[in-house]
Amino acid sequence: MRILLDENISRRLLSRLQTRFETVEHVASLGLSQASDEAIWDYTKEHSLIIVSKDSDFHQRSFVRGHPPKVVWLRVGNCATERVAEAILFAADSIQKFAADEQAAFLIIP
Repeated sequence: MRILLDENISRRLLSRLQTRFETVEHVASLGLSQASDEAIWDYTKEHSLIIVSKDSDFHQRSFVRGHPPKVVWLRVGNCATERVAEAILFAADSIQKFAADEQAAFLIIP
């Protein structure tokens, strides 16, 4: 499973999440930190990545456009980076099932 972390998620999580996911990228590592949501959407679609974001904009875009790409919306609010990592890792099995479901476009992680 291949995921892309949006800019609102710390890139310090890359090494921690790479133990559980096949590929973990961060928008900053790809030169997309100042890119529009549209550019990030297109990149993830082109490279078969799942967007992981705390931003509701991708949630709304997934309803309008469907998938690909798939979107994981983290509803953890303002919290420590460690809490974000825990939420993603705790939901890793759910994210895996979501990735394999051809009909699913959107997943919320509380």
